[in-house]
Amino acid sequence: MSFDFNLYSGLLLPFFVQGLVVSGVLWVRRGREEVAADGWLALLLLVFATRLAQWMLGFGGWYDAHDSSTTFMFYWPFSNWLAVGPTLYFYFRSLTNQEFRFGRWHWLHFAPALTYIGVRLLLFAYDIGWWHAVRGQPLPEHFGTKGPLLAWIDQQPIGYWVDALGYMLVLAYAVRTLREYRAYARYLNDNFSDTDQIRFRWLRNVLLAVLAGTGVTLSFGLISAFVSPLSYYEEWYDYLFTGLLIYYLSIAGLLTSHRLAGLRFQPAPETPDLASASHAPSEPAAISAALSTSLLVPVHAVETGILAAAATPAETPLPSAATAAQTEADAELTRWTTRLLRHLETERPYLAPELTLGELAAQLRTNTSWLSRVINAGCGQNFNDFINEYRVREAEQRLRDPKFRHYTLLAVALEAGFNSKSTFNRVFKKLRGITPSAVEREG
Repeated sequence: MSFDFNLYSGLLLPFFVQGLVVSGVLWVRRGREEVAADGWLALLLLVFATRLAQWMLGFGGWYDAHDSSTTFMFYWPFSNWLAVGPTLYFYFRSLTNQEFRFGRWHWLHFAPALTYIGVRLLLFAYDIGWWHAVRGQPLPEHFGTKGPLLAWIDQQPIGYWVDALGYMLVLAYAVRTLREYRAYARYLNDNFSDTDQIRFRWLRNVLLAVLAGTGVTLSFGLISAFVSPLSYYEEWYDYLFTGLLIYYLSIAGLLTSHRLAGLRFQPAPETPDLASASHAPSEPAAISAALSTSLLVPVHAVETGILAAAATPAETPLPSAATAAQTEADAELTRWTTRLLRHLETERPYLAPELTLGELAAQLRTNTSWLSRVINAGCGQNFNDFINEYRVREAEQRLRDPKFRHYTLLAVALEAGFNSKSTFNRVFKKLRGITPSAVEREG
């Protein structure tokens, strides 16, 4: 098989090779480290690399070879937008939940893509297997390289409908994944004190890039169909964008941290784990209901002993039972908030850079559900801001203490519980409105 190296084929070739190589590396890493997300990203890269191969090989001379290479170009399912959406979605699911398993019903998401591949195989089986190999009939189209059934199919508008369905599926899955990504960000803030390595901001950018790529392809198709037919050279730029997307996906996937064992994000609310309630504080239904209406109490109010009770207007008094439940709920919340703050002050668990809600709950001998409620309702913050507030205070003390003048900002950050200078700067600026270096100069 020959390959004509020119400007158009040569520029696409590195992206294609990178897609194949990185896909193989990720697949091997998936088996070695048992990270299912790597397998989904490998499949996504393979889908995009296969799409790019059509124009790369076309400009490499395969359509004009008028032999088996040309026949291959006609029958291989190069572009399969139907598979992009679900593959991207399941990559997100497996990346953010290490307990996620691809089940039997999940195959329904790939039914359109598998149907498309099945149809292409049937076309090949009839034209090449039955018509040409068994019956010995010559292939009637494109210099004897294309069979009659495929030629008839290409004259129908089926391809346009398949492409349109693929674009709609990419849009639907991307929107769904973006929505769940926002929920994932909230999940991180409620459960982790260090989120930079597992926030996967680049994944949001990938979703937007896939949407943009789909839009580019759709725009090229609409222009070619309704404005003016585009040449192969003009459509080449669409495939160049696919190559850039392969490059970005490859780099981002290889650099993804695999410190993911604690990630168990579920898009939909889960049933509470009753088994973990053995160490939970007593929380009768009345208290739980009353807590749902309690006011949020800032940390500084708790620390000064000023806990605001959820007062009921005098003109609408509550029944005595409900009032008692509310009082008990406020008292329970106050006790646990005080206990939590005392633990933070004496044990200083926030100095551990990778402290999680689960670890802090284990230290307090309670469950994550109750501790999260204490932090949210009793302190008025999510877990991430709550822990980082203590770290920032720790850093401020060092920045203003002459004994630590010889410390670098990185050293201060590490001793205060941050795991990097960039995280330290970002969190400090968020909570204080100024940079750590500004406080250092003041000191």
